[in-house]
Order: sequence, then C-alpha cells, then structure tokens
Amino acid sequence: MQDYRNFEPEELATDPSFQRWKLFNDPQESDFWQKWMVQNPDKKELVDKAAFLLITLNEAYARIPNDRVPVSDREVQHEIHRLRQSLDGDEQPVAKWYQFTPLRYGMAASVLVLLGLFWRLFIHQPCTKVDVTYNELITQASQPLQEVANPDRKTRLVTLPDGSTLLLKTGGRVSYPKNFPGAIREVYLVGEAFFEVHKDPNKPFYVYAKGLVTKVLGTSFTIQAFENDKQVKVVVKTGKVSVFARNNTELTQQKENNKLEGVVLTPNQQIVFSPTNTQIIKSLVEKPALLDSQAQSQPFRFKRTPIAEVFATLEKSYGIKIVFDEEVMKSCYLTASLDDEPLFEKLDLICNTINARYEQLDAHIIINSRGCQP
Repeated sequence: MQDYRNFEPEELATDPSFQRWKLFNDPQESDFWQKWMVQNPDKKELVDKAAFLLITLNEAYARIPNDRVPVSDREVQHEIHRLRQSLDGDEQPVAKWYQFTPLRYGMAASVLVLLGLFWRLFIHQPCTKVDVTYNELITQASQPLQEVANPDRKTRLVTLPDGSTLLLKTGGRVSYPKNFPGAIREVYLVGEAFFEVHKDPNKPFYVYAKGLVTKVLGTSFTIQAFENDKQVKVVVKTGKVSVFARNNTELTQQKENNKLEGVVLTPNQQIVFSPTNTQIIKSLVEKPALLDSQAQSQPFRFKRTPIAEVFATLEKSYGIKIVFDEEVMKSCYLTASLDDEPLFEKLDLICNTINARYEQLDAHIIINSRGCQP
C-alpha cells in the first residue's frame, strides 16, 4: 500500500490509482480515495493540486473539441518527469502539449493561464535544507531574549514590547528581547500563535519559526510551527505578510529594506513550507471569509447580471483573484441569490448554472468554460 501522505502533488498525479479515480471515475478507486480523504482530511490541498495538474494535462492533450482522448499514464508520467527536470535544472519549462493543440476554442486560453500559475507554484528554491530547531534559533539571536511558554490548555495572551500581541496556543513557546532596539523587531516561535502586529512601516516585524521567516509591517496572521512537524503553515487574516526560507543571503537582503518581498500573502491566503527542500506552496484558506463589515452586508443577489460583474463582486468581497476568459464568457449571465453560502458553495452554484467549473491554484480561482449560448 502506497503511503500517499508523503507524496508531492506531481507524484500523486502520476499514480495509476489516482488517475483511474480522477480521469475515469473507476468505482473501486473512487471508493478507496473517498475513504482515504475521510481518514486524511488535512491532505485535501495535496489531492486538489494533484487533480488539477492531472486534469490540466489531460485537457492539454485533447486533439480536437469533439474527440477528447484521455491522456495515458505513460504520457502523464513522461510530461511531468520532463517538466520536473526542467524546473530542477536551468532549462526553462516549455509546454510541449501546445505545439499541436489548436488554441481556437474556449478552454485553451484558460489552460495556458493555469499552466503558467502551475509553474510559478512548483518552482522552489535550491534544495538546501534550512530546518532549524527553536533552541538553535534562540541561541543565534543577537541580543538576550526572554521566553514565555504556555503549558496550559487555554490560549495565553502575550503582549510584546511594541504593543503587538499574540495568542499562544497550548504547548507553544515564544522568545523576544525586553525591548526592540534598532531598525527591526524579531520574535522566535515554536508551536502555534495568532499575531496582531502593531503597524510600524519603518520597523519591520520578523517571526522566525523553524526554517521559515515571516516579515510584516503591521497585520494579523497565524503561524503553525510545531517542533515535530515537517511543515510550517502561515495563514493571513488581515493586511499583507511576506514569507521566505531562512538563509543568510535572503535574510540579509530582507533586513536591508522595509519592503515586503519573497512570497507575499494577503487575506484568505496561506502557505505551507517544507524546511527540508525550502518549498513554499501558496493556496487559499479552507473557508475564505468576507473581508470587512461592508462586504458582509453586501447582498449577493444577481438578476441577469453579466458574469464578469458577478466575479468582480466576489473578488472585491473576498480579496481573491478570479481568472477567467472574459471574451469566451461574454454571453454568460447569472440570476441567483447567494447571500448565505460560503465562497466555494457560491462558486459551485455559479458554475453549475453556467456549465463551467473552477479550480484553485496559487491562491487564485481559475474558471474553465466553453462559453454560454447567446
């Protein structure tokens, strides 16, 4: 039995069992994977990204619109292997599939966008291990630190010298100097904490957790960095956050300016970071929230509204980019009331109504559609 929990998305996309489930809806494989998802709910992101890669490849191999030939296991493995080699080396990835695929029907433009996002998503920094324990981090600090630990079952409120606060979850520890001298504010974390950082654009705030550095100017976010976990997770609630792998060159460059560089996150976005290979995967949170009280009172009621206006309303309300081919979908309109549904249920209803589908990739929503009858 394969240990799918440790698979990367591109590895899962090449798995025959996974392919039979996603491409052919094989009953036996469907039953297996549905049970596996119930047992491994934290791997939904892995499955979604692997499925997207597989389906995108399948669509890219479609010869003509009325003769969609499913891509074989061998073809998928060959193309993903080729792409992986390109990404790991100096060669610039090229989409060979489009050398023979006509770009005259609706989904083609969207697929090109998706593949571009896919390459950005999986390109990672050189495989230099940057995993650092909490004890190693605090011994490398340039000034004396004080530590607050939370052995209790209740969340503990910690107030930092600059007025910033954090809610430290059970088992967590945080270290910081008595004051924040100099041009930066630095905090060291193990465990999970929700930060609300006092805004000071002239004095960036850094959180060090395992091999990841989170840099903010003033915002609220959650970091999960447990000692025994292989990954670090950052989830943004408000404002902007930048994250990057902790290496001397990158850290020095970041400290020399007050800009947010690296991988930048905005509300309803998150990253999962692997310290062993410095890979950062960006995605949407499981349940995106409306951005503010004004958006929460926004009536999502549409009456023969052009689909571009519908997507613009959702973008503004949730702060999430929706990518679609406006020319292809110019004849699509929506009449619906979507007030109470979560974002993804809204999208399900919209796509079912206009005969489209959506995917999540790189914290974007990608709409695939062949258009609507005028």
